[in-house]
Formats: sequence, C-alpha cells, structure tokens
Amino acid sequence: MQATRTYPKRKIQMYDDLLELVKKHKVIALIKMEKVRSTQLMQVRKKFRGQLKIIMVKNNIAKKVLEKVDIKGIDKVIEALDGQCAFMFTDRDPFKICIDLDKSKIYLPAKKGDIATDEIVIPEGNTGIPPGPVLSEFKEVKVATKIDSGSIAVSEDTVVAVPGDVISHKLSALLSKLGIKPIQAGMSINMALQEGMLYTSEDLKIDIEEIKQELFVSFNAALALAINASYTTKESMEHLLRKAFGDARSLSINSGHATTETVKDV
Repeated sequence: MQATRTYPKRKIQMYDDLLELVKKHKVIALIKMEKVRSTQLMQVRKKFRGQLKIIMVKNNIAKKVLEKVDIKGIDKVIEALDGQCAFMFTDRDPFKICIDLDKSKIYLPAKKGDIATDEIVIPEGNTGIPPGPVLSEFKEVKVATKIDSGSIAVSEDTVVAVPGDVISHKLSALLSKLGIKPIQAGMSINMALQEGMLYTSEDLKIDIEEIKQELFVSFNAALALAINASYTTKESMEHLLRKAFGDARSLSINSGHATTETVKDV
C-alpha cells in the first residue's frame, strides 16, 4: 500500500494563500526579482498598501496553484516561471503600476557579467584620478584621455556599452573608479494577466514624454483640420471667429465698403 505524502503546514498555507489571491484579483503579475533589494520591496509594499499584494513563493508551488485555475493565458505565466520570481496581485491597471514601479528604481555599480540596461557613457572632463597604470584601463575600453592639471581627463563623451551588452570585469572596475552607477535595478513586471488579456514587459513599457509629444502633434493636426473645414468646437471657435473677422475685413477693404473697422483703410 502506497503511503500518503504529507506536506509541511507552511507549504500548505502558502498554497492556499496563493490560490485565494489568484481567484480574488483581476490582475496577476509576474515579477523577476534579480537585482531587487529588500528595501525596495518593502518600500513598494508600504507605498501601495491596500492597492496590491506582493508575495514570493517557490516556483514549484506556484506552478501547482496556477495549474488548478481556469484562466485564459495562465499557461504563459507558468512557462515564464524561472529563477527568483514574485507574484503581484491587484485590481489596478497594470500600465499604471509599471509607471509607479519605474519611479522606484535605483542605479547600482556594475559588476562583471551584468547586462547594460541603458547606454553607458563616460563623460568628457577631468576625472580627478592621478595618471598611472589606470591609463591602460581607459585605453582598453577605447576611451581617449589626456593629462590635465596632474589628473586624467577624458577627451570627449564616450559610449562604452549599449543596452544588452555584457559588462566585462575591466569595464566594471573602471566605472567603479569613476563613480558611475549604470545598472538600473528595481521591480519590473515580466508579464501581467488581466482578465484573460496577457501583457509582456514590452507591452507594458510606456514612454510618457513620447506620448505627450504624439498627443500634442495630433491635437494641432486636428485643430488645423477643424479650422480649415470651418468645423466648430470649443477649441476651434476662437480661431474660426478670428479667421471670419479677418476675411470680412479684407472683403470690406477690397470692395470699398466702409465700416467702423475699415473706414481708414478704404
């Protein structure tokens, strides 16, 4: 007779809690926790208390729970369970949450093997570092230098890595000497499932400034179209009245019809 397998109470409780949260909330988000400091996690939990719930659970337990629920797209979340993960449960819009999380990110010193998250630039100017063996470190990463007032100076702004590049030991050491912290760290949503709609990390990235610029251009184009078509709206009315007045004034002058506004020109 096969013995019945028993599980620790802690794992059973974790399983039950996760299953309850999955059923309770509209949004299930998967967070990759690499380079996330405990202080950042605490700050997010404190800031959004009552708005979202973040829990860390072993991937094998999470998989067992997610396999029990019938939600469209949940299989993609299961497939993404790899490495150190956390789950976020909320009823808030995942796009707004991503914007809030981006604001909580910090920059850390680079280490060997790190992946550049942004373009890394060593800026032009005096580094304050005395000349010596370190000059060869600048040369190895192709940064032009000169001696200025007894210190090493970078001749011009130099890009030493682009997003996706693997940071070498030599580059990380040099960046550390220069006090440059180029690696963005913090909580990022790897994917979010909202009532059957699956969003990847790329889907959730929103450039606020770019959107503002697009709205500005679109508004001006729509306003110009409304004015040219003589279509009255709250925004176009003032422009249309000015245009009508200008047209009427020009017609009065060209036809020799004197009015209070055109008598001097006539």
